[in-house]
Amino acid sequence: MRTIRLMIVEDDRQIAEIQRRFIERIDFVELTGIAHTLADARDQIDVLQPDLVLLDVYFPDGTGLELLRELRAGDSPSDVILITAAREVDTLRSALRGGVFDYILKPLVFERLQAALQRYQQHLSTLDSLNDVAQKEVDALLPRHPAEPEPANPSRLPKGIDPLTLDKIRDVVRAPGDWSAEAVGQEIGASRTTARRYLEYLVSAEELTAEVNYGTVGRPERRYRTASSFDK
Repeated sequence: MRTIRLMIVEDDRQIAEIQRRFIERIDFVELTGIAHTLADARDQIDVLQPDLVLLDVYFPDGTGLELLRELRAGDSPSDVILITAAREVDTLRSALRGGVFDYILKPLVFERLQAALQRYQQHLSTLDSLNDVAQKEVDALLPRHPAEPEPANPSRLPKGIDPLTLDKIRDVVRAPGDWSAEAVGQEIGASRTTARRYLEYLVSAEELTAEVNYGTVGRPERRYRTASSFDK
């Protein structure tokens, strides 16, 4: 499997640092650069020619969608994953028309990013291995047609997720307020790492919502609460 040469384009330096730390945990990804403005991003992409760009939407000097259109108009070899807080349907439409490989909503969850990068790595490896294509190879590279949904077994939990422990954590986070992984671990008698694994699973299942609390000292901390409590 080939290494992915990746660049982060994000104006918020703290969020860019979180993304950088996530990337460092993925052994098949090489970080080529970080840009905090679109002007800097244009220069770095032109020189470094990354395989993939993690791109935000809103910047002081324009939008990531503008940069996306420029890359496509210039036949850039760099692919794009949009990572953004933008939930407007028009933004999603523009991103899809621009040919993004994926569209990930903030707050960024490590497991969601890792899964996207694994799919992208497989995508590149498949392209690299082809001399010409038959329909089945094309179908494997393009998004699955709605008439052919992914096989699913909703009752089957991922490896490392025990249903009894999961139910304990659900009971804890139903209480009002937000929770840290450390606090949840103390409640159920488990480590912070174990609690976070279950909490991130619940975020991916859209049962919880996560926010990054930067605080005043120390590293940023993720806080979790039931998704419904954010709508009140």
